[in-house]
Amino acid sequence: MAKGLLMTYALWAVGGPAGLHHLYLGRDSHALLWMLTLGGGGLGWLWEFWLLPSFVAQANRAQEQRQGSGRGTPPLSLIRFVAQMIVGMYFGLVALISLSFMASFYIVGLPLAVGLGVLLVAAIGNQTSDLKNTLGAAFLTSPIFYGRPIAILPISLAASLTAQKHRRYKPSAGSETLSVRLYRLGLAYLAFTGPLVFSALCNTAVTLSYVADTLGSFLSWFSFFPLLGRLLESVLLLPFRAWKLLVGDHGISSSYFQEWEKLYEFVHSFRDEKRQLALQVFGLSERATNEEIHGRFRELVKTWHPDHNRHQMEEAQRHFLEIQAAYEVLRQPRKPRGSWRWEETSL
Repeated sequence: MAKGLLMTYALWAVGGPAGLHHLYLGRDSHALLWMLTLGGGGLGWLWEFWLLPSFVAQANRAQEQRQGSGRGTPPLSLIRFVAQMIVGMYFGLVALISLSFMASFYIVGLPLAVGLGVLLVAAIGNQTSDLKNTLGAAFLTSPIFYGRPIAILPISLAASLTAQKHRRYKPSAGSETLSVRLYRLGLAYLAFTGPLVFSALCNTAVTLSYVADTLGSFLSWFSFFPLLGRLLESVLLLPFRAWKLLVGDHGISSSYFQEWEKLYEFVHSFRDEKRQLALQVFGLSERATNEEIHGRFRELVKTWHPDHNRHQMEEAQRHFLEIQAAYEVLRQPRKPRGSWRWEETSL
C-alpha cells in the first residue's frame, strides 16, 4: 500500500520524537533511533519536517531500490558518518553508566554497545552495513584503551569508518506484519533501557556517581580543544538560550539556568572528591606540580611493585592498583570551576 504524505506529517506532529512516522514508513531502524534519543534531542525531529516528502517517496519505491541493491554501492554520506560517530558514543556513554560494573565491560560490553549504535545508524533507510566487520573493528580497538572512558571515541571512530567502508543497499525482503516489527522494536528498546533503569532504581547512588564520572570524563576530552569545548557547552546550554529567546526577560527566573549549574557543580564536586582521595594516596598537597605527582608515582610504584614484595603479595597488589588508579585521576587536566558559565547578559 502506498504511503501518504499527509498521514506521515500527522504522525510526525503527534508522535515524531517517538518515531511513529518512521514506523509508518517502514523505517524501523530510524524509528528505534528516535525512540532511544527522543527524536535526536528534538533537533533531528524538527529538521525532518523538510525531509518527509523524500522519505515518503523512498518508502513508495523501496521495493525497486532493494531489487537493484546488487548494482552498486551507496554514495558516501558525511551526515551518516557523523551520526554514526555520535550515536556510537551515546550508546557507549549509556553503557558506561549502566554496565561498567561488569568484570569484562571494557573488553565485551563497551565495544558491543558502541558497535551496535554505529550499526543502528548504518541501517537507516535503504542502506545497511556488515555486522561482522563493524563489530570486529570495535572489539579490536577496545583493548588499546582498556579501562579508560575515552575509549568510546576511538572505538566509535573505528566502527564508523568500517561501517562506511562496507556500506551496501539492503537486500530485498518480504513484508512483515506490524506485530512482528513492534515485537522486535520492543525487545531492542528494553535491551537498551532495561539495564539503565535497573541501575537507576536499584543502585541510585552508584549510578549518580557513574553519571558524574562519565560526564566529567566526556567534558575533559575537550580540554585540549577549546573551540570544541565551547561548542559542547553551547549545545548543553541550548535549551536555556532557546527559552530565553522565546519568552525574553519577562517572567523568566534563573531556576532553569540553575539546574544546569547544579549539574556541572555535581560533576566538579565528584571529580574534586576523587582528586582529593588521589592526593591522599600520594601524600601530596593540592598545590603539587605535575613533576611532583609524576615523581611520587614512580617512587610509590617502585616501593609497592608486586615483584619487590613477594612476602606480602596481596597487600602489594592492592596498593599497586590503588596507586595506578590515583595517578589516572591526577594526570587529567583540571578545568577551572565556573569556566563554562556564560553571563546571562551575553545570551
